[in-house]
Amino acid sequence: MHTVTAHGAEIPALGFGTFRMNDADTARMVAHVLKTGYRHIDTAQIYRNEAAVGQGLAASGMRRADVFLTTKVWVDAFAEPAFGRSVDDSLARLGTDYVDLLLLHWPSDRVPLADQIGSLNAVRQAGRARHIGVSNYSTALMAEAVALSAAPIVTNQVEYHPYLDQTPVLDAARAAGISVTAYYAMADGRIPADPVITAIAERLGRTPAQVVLRWLVQQDGVVALSKTVSEDRAAANRAIFDFALSPEDMAAIHALRRPDGRIVSPAGLAPAWD
Repeated sequence: MHTVTAHGAEIPALGFGTFRMNDADTARMVAHVLKTGYRHIDTAQIYRNEAAVGQGLAASGMRRADVFLTTKVWVDAFAEPAFGRSVDDSLARLGTDYVDLLLLHWPSDRVPLADQIGSLNAVRQAGRARHIGVSNYSTALMAEAVALSAAPIVTNQVEYHPYLDQTPVLDAARAAGISVTAYYAMADGRIPADPVITAIAERLGRTPAQVVLRWLVQQDGVVALSKTVSEDRAAANRAIFDFALSPEDMAAIHALRRPDGRIVSPAGLAPAWD
């Protein structure tokens, strides 16, 4: 299994994401991907499919210890006692007594960050989360979270694909020993039509999705999330560890970044991006 190590966390480098998946597809695909080799599942309270993830996990027959499971606390539960109750509810829906990684889903100034980080640490101390992290954090927020936390922050889950330059976040995360987990790797469906990526894919006999997922995991400290409701595409997306991109191919994909590349920036949640 290919993993990314961050402060003692061994995170499978390729995860299966469940954003915008209905319950039936979630339960079906989680069971399927776990049976066929995935070992990292990502969900969140706001996805409203944690129970279906739990059903898929149970149906897979996998030992709980063999699956790296991530969920995220939504911003409306950041204040105690809602935070702790929301984690208990997540665990009940997932059918487990712990998650491997618990994240703050978006920044929020409605609750002091020190309190949010304190709640994360309390959940970890109680054994309900093995590791803790953040999501959609700027470099400044990431540094603040690290300074406030007794336990290590092991990842910052952010939008990252060839059109979005995340160099400042990547550099800051590496300096702090934090991994970066990339979501929206397919740039909301734009990747398969990109001529640079399709040309590389055709030359290598791979799919555009395989090329971009490989581009992500070939970068130091980067974990990639993939998502599909197709069993065949899930199998193809997992087949990215038997080839490597050349330095020239990596550079060509990096060169696709552009100033307007960000897709996800919801008002009221998004921080001041780097």
